[in-house]
Amino acid sequence: MAGKYSSDHEWASIQPIPLNDGSESGAMPLASIAYKEEYLEATSYLRAVMAANEMSERALKLTEDIIAMNPAHYTVWIYRAKIVFALEKDLIAELEWLNGFSLKYLKNYQIWHHRQVLVSSREHFPTLPLKEMDFLMEMFAQDSKNYHVWTYRHWLVRHFGLWDSPREIADINSLLNSDVRNNSAWNHRYMLRFGPRSEEPDAGMVRGDGPPTEKGRHSVVDEDLVDEELRFAQEKIITAPENRSPWSYARGVMRAAGRPLSDWTEFARKFVVDKRDDQGQIVDVEVKSSHAVELLADVYAQNAAQDAIRMLNLLKDKYDPIRRNYWDYRIKAITAGEVPASA
Repeated sequence: MAGKYSSDHEWASIQPIPLNDGSESGAMPLASIAYKEEYLEATSYLRAVMAANEMSERALKLTEDIIAMNPAHYTVWIYRAKIVFALEKDLIAELEWLNGFSLKYLKNYQIWHHRQVLVSSREHFPTLPLKEMDFLMEMFAQDSKNYHVWTYRHWLVRHFGLWDSPREIADINSLLNSDVRNNSAWNHRYMLRFGPRSEEPDAGMVRGDGPPTEKGRHSVVDEDLVDEELRFAQEKIITAPENRSPWSYARGVMRAAGRPLSDWTEFARKFVVDKRDDQGQIVDVEVKSSHAVELLADVYAQNAAQDAIRMLNLLKDKYDPIRRNYWDYRIKAITAGEVPASA
């Protein structure tokens, strides 16, 4: 039975190159992959046009057919990109074609690499493509934590200098309002507000061999922005106190600003409330957030060892027993007069 390409006169000039699985040399493959006949035929024609470095409309259509059958075939994506640029195709149309595959194959890396190759062209895209952010939000509506989409969006910010784009922070607010536990959105927010804005990964941060507490601190920060972001984190913590993401975000902001964790003692105490008897002795504690307990342990470790140990015992015995060995290590270090770096 003739195949799609062998029976098409448009491909009559091409001698397909079949798959060589080793059997031609007399060796039997250990495990042959059971490809469908139509896929084997299409890829045999792909090998032939790639060998000839053919840049044509028929080769472009061939890549589309193969991608539809196997969107993870990275070689065909690389070849398609070469053809698209060689034929000077409309890259907006290529992006729109790509959108359909992106929505169908949510976890496919090759799709997003191809998109980045297209948008990287300064000649075609001196500025951000008009509908690009709308499409990314459509993708997030399908999966708001899609790693490939977030990686691509990080790249877009760096490539087009979008750190201060109103659209960026508006989209992040929207995503966090929908799901305050979206750690990917928190991470992107930190990159926008405090991430390096040059090719150097730690540009703008304090250099040198200083103490661990200096690690990640910025040499210059906008104090009003720091206040704003810490208030934002507190608002989100109040809605879901056991959500680690805003607590971690706040720690990152304070470290970038060179502010001590003790600035948050009063706020953290709202989630760790001591119950006292008539003589003022602590008889119980109401914990609404284990992350508040951890922050207080780090604060107290600096100058209130017994209070720190009490917080660490709460974590060890009840609120985070899976890290019991770590909390034991912290307790022993404080008892020995050391103050180990917090997690």
